[in-house]
Amino acid sequence: MKALILAGGKGLRLRPLTDDRPKPLVSVAGKPIAEWQLDWLRSAVTLDEVVFLCGWKWERLKEHFGSEYHGVKVDYSVEETPLGTGGAFRKAILEKGMGDEDLAMLNGDIITDLKLADMAKAYRSAKPSPAVTILLVPYKSRFGIVNIDKRNFVRSFEEKPILPDLWINGGIYVGNARRLVKDLPETGDIERETFPRLATTREVMAYPYRGFWSLVDSVKDIQEAEEELKSRPRTRA
Repeated sequence: MKALILAGGKGLRLRPLTDDRPKPLVSVAGKPIAEWQLDWLRSAVTLDEVVFLCGWKWERLKEHFGSEYHGVKVDYSVEETPLGTGGAFRKAILEKGMGDEDLAMLNGDIITDLKLADMAKAYRSAKPSPAVTILLVPYKSRFGIVNIDKRNFVRSFEEKPILPDLWINGGIYVGNARRLVKDLPETGDIERETFPRLATTREVMAYPYRGFWSLVDSVKDIQEAEEELKSRPRTRA
């Protein structure tokens, strides 16, 4: 399997950590987010190649990884101007000559222990065959919740609860390059353009997951991810 990793954003909410590097090179628990991702991918599937979809400070990624990471080929698809997530995926698929093959596509700011092979198996075995399977994770409120009764008396407080019946896009997708590329915009986001359109024809499959999943989009996110990772065995090198 090949993997496409979105790495083109400026990571504004992580400044000043991203002033001189792209977000995937921000360190979490002693190593860059991108290394967490590549180690996870290598342990989860037979990984042939990783392509970083780059923009901001992309040279730093190339300096860090070069053309190979622990035996896995590393390549880069560089945007001269921002193309959006859908445009970035489309450019990389066409530029790298990807055809009738399955891809893992992910945001460059996610750390997880998802069993990607199981997600890929679910995608391949689904009937009718979807164009793409997207990871869903439970919505975790940013705020504490106050429960009140009919007379407006406070009954209880819940600190940032997970809301089990609400799901959000987990930023990891499995799809076929040939099927997806025709529905990807030249410029625009896969989340706002491609997925809603494919959903109308029942070509998007969900893969709900309740395990460890962390979005690293702020300094507070880094702290929370590090606390979680301390309690888990490190991904193999």
